[in-house]
Amino acid sequence: MQLLNFTIIKLTVCLIIGIVAGHLFSVPLNISLYVTAPLFVILLLFYFIAKKQFTKTCWFGVFSFFVMICIGILTVNLHNEKNASTHYTKSTSIKNDSLKAITFRVRDVLKSGKFHDKYVIDLLEIDSNKVTGKSLLNIQKDSLQTTLQVDDICVGKTTLKNVTPPLNPYQFDNKNYLEKKYIYHQLYISNLSLLKISSNTHTLYGFANNIRNFINSKLKRYNFKSDELAIINALLLGQRQNISETIYSSYVNAGAIHILAVSGLHVGIILIILSFVFKPIEKFKHGKLIKTILLVAILWCFALIAGLSASVTRAVTMFSIMAIAINLKRPTNIYNTLAISMFIILLFKPLFLFDVGFQLSYLAVFYIVTVDPLIYKWWKPKSKIIDFYWHTFTVTFSAQLGIIPISLYYFHQFPSLFFISNLVIIPFLGFILGFGILIIVLAVLNLLPQFITNIYGHIIGLMNDFVNWISRQESFLLKDIAFNFLYVLVSYLVILYLIKLLKKWQYSNLKHLLIAIIMFQSAVIYTNYNKRENEFIIFHKNRHSLIGNTTYNKITVAHDFDSLSKTTNNTIRNYTIANHINTIQKDSLLPIYLLKKKKLLVIDSLGIYTIKSFKPDYLLLRQSPKINLNRVIDSIKPKYIIADGSNYRSYIKAWEIICKKRKLPFHQTGKKGAFVIEY
Repeated sequence: MQLLNFTIIKLTVCLIIGIVAGHLFSVPLNISLYVTAPLFVILLLFYFIAKKQFTKTCWFGVFSFFVMICIGILTVNLHNEKNASTHYTKSTSIKNDSLKAITFRVRDVLKSGKFHDKYVIDLLEIDSNKVTGKSLLNIQKDSLQTTLQVDDICVGKTTLKNVTPPLNPYQFDNKNYLEKKYIYHQLYISNLSLLKISSNTHTLYGFANNIRNFINSKLKRYNFKSDELAIINALLLGQRQNISETIYSSYVNAGAIHILAVSGLHVGIILIILSFVFKPIEKFKHGKLIKTILLVAILWCFALIAGLSASVTRAVTMFSIMAIAINLKRPTNIYNTLAISMFIILLFKPLFLFDVGFQLSYLAVFYIVTVDPLIYKWWKPKSKIIDFYWHTFTVTFSAQLGIIPISLYYFHQFPSLFFISNLVIIPFLGFILGFGILIIVLAVLNLLPQFITNIYGHIIGLMNDFVNWISRQESFLLKDIAFNFLYVLVSYLVILYLIKLLKKWQYSNLKHLLIAIIMFQSAVIYTNYNKRENEFIIFHKNRHSLIGNTTYNKITVAHDFDSLSKTTNNTIRNYTIANHINTIQKDSLLPIYLLKKKKLLVIDSLGIYTIKSFKPDYLLLRQSPKINLNRVIDSIKPKYIIADGSNYRSYIKAWEIICKKRKLPFHQTGKKGAFVIEY
């Protein structure tokens, strides 16, 4: 590929390979350091020797790429907080479940759950021992108590609990997600059990939070509706915690969620506005240099206020490089700029590579700069208005083309009306952002007239109403699309050769495209051929029983859900999508299941189990049956006992003790997850 002719792109690819290798394989820090440091010194020596040689060889390049892979592995280890000698996981006291006096500082405020306010915290002390490391904090909701703020330092007595891994197949892996943010434990505590030691600002995150709170305190005086204020916070301050589930879902289903995530679109518009404002500075001596410094400084201040998320960091890094190059009149290549920004970010935040927002933002920008020029040249409207909307459409289409495979892989849905929502909103987004910045400035200066507030609130309300209308066109929202990682790889192969064909219509490119399409079809056939057959699953669901019996392309589901649990439970949906199952049948919970040569007996709250000459392989206990388990075991002699989430915890503990004494395998779905029987 021609892109690989750029050295920085090659080095970035090698860095990515190293980060992936360092993440997948646990290479000790000392080994990676002792290997990388000498290799880097040798590389520098080779560089000075190679500069003096007239004949260039490929070995220097190969060695450089190998060293960069080692640097990628070292980067992962250097940023892994567990490698610090003071990290709390090194403390022997956390290995027991006793209460500990924990002092912490609030690092970030997360979106609240149904029962808890959630925070990311920095641990400072455990039982008077100074420690480092992050954790997740859950505080019981209390309307009489104020929520914590960033940089608040508190102490409380609680226990460190492991983050629960997914208990059902293909459920969102919150444990893995948090580990990529170096969070390994969580705390549960009530407000009354907390003692606040300090509310002083200590960190940049605290200063940024104070600025956001100050801006919000000013805006709240002008009677914005809660949804309007939440959208303003998302658009201009990068904070989406207060967006309601209804509004958030509407933007997702309308294919407009990127509008609420501060990214390249927002940062680019802000850069244009700032460049216009600071234009007069260029007339002074060293004006362009001063203007560039101001632009970069303000962009990074904005990134800090917006929370330094992956998409914000990517956008600000890229536009900072562009601002420096443009204002200093240095020639730039957009692919080089993308690679440099990615290289810099991954050196400081290597696990951003696995962040969905990071992946989507880079893919979107890459495909915009690659595909948009090819499509845009197909038609050149004479009308400026039509040309503007045509270009907006080509940019939107190019971005969607780049993110469709990975979006389907992560989210399993496709909003086919995305182009309508984007064509209507994006042309006015610059105005909305500019107007919003003006609103914030005037509000901070106490100069904001109420009628301007009403106008802006009405504009935000109209945008929300339009997005909500688009999202309600459910026939155009393609849901529950099964798309595995193999599909992602072959899809990008198809798109790659499609782009090559669009660039140059020739037989070889067409041949490669057709081969890629055949590979995609082969992936579909392979996936269908390797579908799960004859699998019986006892899922975990608190206070309920949920059973699935899979036979090739069909699953029979039985449960005892109430109407609310039935509508909110996604366990079966996740399972069917991941396994490409098209047919779901419903059945009632049965007392006996015959699974070819294997037999399963179910004992529910009635406690009935006496069946002559029936010796089950598995015994499922549900709805807390009042039985003498020893007598049941002596009577029917099961080989395995399972207790699902519908049972009382006290019953489960008693059963577990009995099974342990009798050396009989016992499976509790609340601890070990769903129980799977293949037959």
